[in-house]
Amino acid sequence: MSKRRISPDKRVISGVAITDIAEEGKGVGKADELVLFVDKAIPGDIVDVELTRKKKSFAEGRALRIAEASAYRVTPFCEHFGVCGGCKWQHMDYAAQLLFKQKSVENALSRLGKVDTRSMEPILAAPETQYYRNKLEYTFSNKRWLTDLDGQEDGLEMNALGFHVPLRFDKILDIHHCHLQQDPSNAIRNTVREFALKEGISFYDLRQHTGALRNLIIRIASTGEIMVVVVFAYADEEVIEKTMAFLQKEFPEITSLLYIVNQKKNDTIFDQDIHTFAGRDHIFEEMEGLRFKVGAKSFYQTNSEQAYELYKITRDFADLKGDERVYDLYTGAGTIANFIARQALEVIGVEYVPTAIEDAKINSAINGIGNTRFFAGDMKDVLTPAFVGEQGAPDVVITDPPRAGMHPDVVQRLLEMEAPKIVYVSCNAATQARDLAILAEKYQVQRIRPVDMFPHTQHVENVVSLVLTK
Repeated sequence: MSKRRISPDKRVISGVAITDIAEEGKGVGKADELVLFVDKAIPGDIVDVELTRKKKSFAEGRALRIAEASAYRVTPFCEHFGVCGGCKWQHMDYAAQLLFKQKSVENALSRLGKVDTRSMEPILAAPETQYYRNKLEYTFSNKRWLTDLDGQEDGLEMNALGFHVPLRFDKILDIHHCHLQQDPSNAIRNTVREFALKEGISFYDLRQHTGALRNLIIRIASTGEIMVVVVFAYADEEVIEKTMAFLQKEFPEITSLLYIVNQKKNDTIFDQDIHTFAGRDHIFEEMEGLRFKVGAKSFYQTNSEQAYELYKITRDFADLKGDERVYDLYTGAGTIANFIARQALEVIGVEYVPTAIEDAKINSAINGIGNTRFFAGDMKDVLTPAFVGEQGAPDVVITDPPRAGMHPDVVQRLLEMEAPKIVYVSCNAATQARDLAILAEKYQVQRIRPVDMFPHTQHVENVVSLVLTK
């Protein structure tokens, strides 16, 4: 390796060895005491770095030159790599991705949670690393983000249907082929775009809040059923009818064809009316003989195949014998609750979102499950001593909180309830580790198993089982 050199203006550092990888696909290296985050560099690379942002203890930069390429480096498979905000690790071999995801979970648990990770089980790899998502959301925009592939000729089409460019909320990258969702997802998106351009239907302006077409949501279930939701903004009835009729004709395989009129200044649809144009207002997912109803507003894990593996690990860690009362906290649409209900005496699910609780009840009814009960409300307000007294103390608690982890009051309630076992499912090992450190007052970590739900990204799920020791 050549000796590391710093340019006179201190903007270029040569010969930086990349030793780790951080979020957003940035390689991590060091120059003297300065930690460097280098865009698109991966562990094993030796690069010359041009600094783009410098603070006292760290700096960000881009690789001017790869002096020596890492053995982990592979050619990205997507033409949009580096501009699109997704799949930021696709320039790294998948086996290496798993290695560094395992390492990130291990570091978080041991450093932040003081957890002994020597018995940590190997990360569960995803069987499919492309076309694994069951849901994608696209945005229409009249402000297309231009790339080097587009050229600079006059009259270039500026309408786009694709993904937001990172850090540019009003710019949309026009997507030609996305490797995240199976057919006919790409065909639907490209056909809708061409139809809108041909018919002169306006694309949304994210700054001025004008235009007819706003968003396109595509769900493809493991059952093969397809849901398409077109979100309009300022479109008249004729445009809506024409667009939806076109989709129905071109893609008769669509199971659920829906539309929404959203004239708010944000894209959330949870407070919007859903209109059914053709088919049902829902599709079905299946898992181990169970059917789950999925509507336009429903939450369902976006990798169906790995969700099944995640839930199996959760059930295995719970080690149910059939006579346990289980609390399923942050139950969502009750997927885990219904999945484990056959192995438990009863399951009590709690969730903040009332519509999700209604979905959970429906999913129990669809599958003839009679030993579940669901409650809507803020977790820290619902999970009181009075609630536990009324419902009965849990033998097992399963908790699957959002990325922020559990509220401190909820963690304290778990300590007070003293359930013999807790299974903690998390999409953020750092906040999970924080909560585990508090639970260590009465609980000991028994098993740990990461699960890769999202190949080519830094995201990883992690399941931890804890047993009561005091």
